[in-house]
Amino acid sequence: MKKLIYILVILATFSFSCEKVLDEPAQGVVSGEDLNTPENIDKMVLAAYSALGNDHYTSPYSSMWPYGSVRGGDTYKGGDGPGDLSEFHLFETFSLNRPDNPLIDQVWFRLYVGIGRANDALRRVDAMSETDYPNKLQRQGELRFLRGHFYFLLKILFKYVPFIDQNISKADYPTISNKALSNDALWTKIADDFRAAATNLPVDQADKGRVNRNSAKAYLAKVLLYQAYTQTETNSVSGIDAAKLNEVNTLCDEVIASGKFSLGTDFANNFLAAFDNSPESVFAIQYSKDDGTPKGRLDYGHALNYPMNQEYGCCGFNVPSHDLINAFKTGTDGLPLFSTYNNVDVAASLDFQSSSFDPRLDHTVAKPGAPFKYKSTFLFQRSWSRAPAIYDAFASMKEAVLPDDPSFLKVPPFIGSSKNWEIIRYSDVLLWKSEALIELGRPLEAVPFINQVRDRANLSRNLLKTAAGNPTSNYNVQTYQPGVNCNWTTDYARQALRFERRLEFAAEGYHFFDLVRWGIAAQTMNAYFTIEKSRVAHLSDARFTLGRDEYFPIPLNQINFSGGVYKQNNGW
Repeated sequence: MKKLIYILVILATFSFSCEKVLDEPAQGVVSGEDLNTPENIDKMVLAAYSALGNDHYTSPYSSMWPYGSVRGGDTYKGGDGPGDLSEFHLFETFSLNRPDNPLIDQVWFRLYVGIGRANDALRRVDAMSETDYPNKLQRQGELRFLRGHFYFLLKILFKYVPFIDQNISKADYPTISNKALSNDALWTKIADDFRAAATNLPVDQADKGRVNRNSAKAYLAKVLLYQAYTQTETNSVSGIDAAKLNEVNTLCDEVIASGKFSLGTDFANNFLAAFDNSPESVFAIQYSKDDGTPKGRLDYGHALNYPMNQEYGCCGFNVPSHDLINAFKTGTDGLPLFSTYNNVDVAASLDFQSSSFDPRLDHTVAKPGAPFKYKSTFLFQRSWSRAPAIYDAFASMKEAVLPDDPSFLKVPPFIGSSKNWEIIRYSDVLLWKSEALIELGRPLEAVPFINQVRDRANLSRNLLKTAAGNPTSNYNVQTYQPGVNCNWTTDYARQALRFERRLEFAAEGYHFFDLVRWGIAAQTMNAYFTIEKSRVAHLSDARFTLGRDEYFPIPLNQINFSGGVYKQNNGW
């Protein structure tokens, strides 16, 4: 009895204490009403921007390398073997991927966090008058751009996602299905965000990294290009919308005519911190190192992708595939070998002198015995690879920085840097315009835009030299000259454009999504597996299922959380 009384006294005291604590005014907490000032709303806009680079190394989304490069055949997962981040191995091989893969759920969650930040800020911006908040229209444009970006990533990953904007009550969130909008209608919603952004944003911004009118027009062109390829419920491409392609062409013309952008003199500049925010950068994620915080706001989306040598030490992911390396071969005419590039495996022989190559190979791939990241005395070695017996001994270089670069910071065991990561480059705009023209039946008009990209590739050799001053590989890349070195039919032009996109953006996380947009993912990936599994054993069970694997499954956790309101994607 005494024990019971003692327990009751403790509980009564605890209850009183809790009540007292709950009655105390919260310290350091800003009320919703307090946020409705121009100064605090601007801080919320910055919080939405900060969501752009809030990657976790196991669920990146600033860089889409696990979803677009590994799934697209540009790279192998890498790491210590199939069991090291096995969720990514399931991405790479497709056949055993499942709706309960936790890293699919993580990227869904993180992208909706970004959308939530944009929506929270938009609600407050919308409620302000322009008199009280002179930056109202500009901030609305920025926030709709950011929201559109997050939705674009969700769209290409999952196809069907719930579209929630700032006008929807949080109480209504659980009622909104991922199938509330058709495939086309969801694309239109995303495009509307970029249309609004293009209308409200200024041509120039005082702060580096803030989006502007031209970046919005470029992103709108990207969205419309994806939307133009109409898809069935089973993910097949059923047609191409000429009206949307015409708008893509017009938007690209406007970005080009703005005079704000140009190709850098060297392809390397896109991947060196010293050239951040160059005239080639249309939209980039901004990172920081010396910003007053303990470790800065570093690029952790690529934290796993550095070699295993002493200067780095982690973790050997995103390893260029043999197929990708072979794709950089050129013929005696300096043009790509569309259908025969993979007949001889130079990645196995390491003979980069007998054949000729596009210089972009050595901006993209670290090869044994060759300079790493343009430093002629810093030679990549097979011993730098984590599991060469499984994934061979190459490394992806675009995301890397040298250990003596001012942007570099080691956060053991991982690597970070403050180098920007480009989401849209000017070469994107040139190739989107080319793609639109080709699919509109105007292939000859696309030639000069593709050739601008190839011209720059040809000139990008200055940093690709050994300590003795010799070229790292045997380079030969030429422009297309219809009627002279090629028969520029629509089919040939389409091949040239698609190949150019792969070479220009190799290992950057885009290739798989291009394949899905074009409706050739299944045939391309299964052909890739047929050859590549004879070279690397970890692909022995890989198989792409048409009508299913074009998109991730809706995460099982999200279906459960929704109480069945969300519906699973086709084939899962």
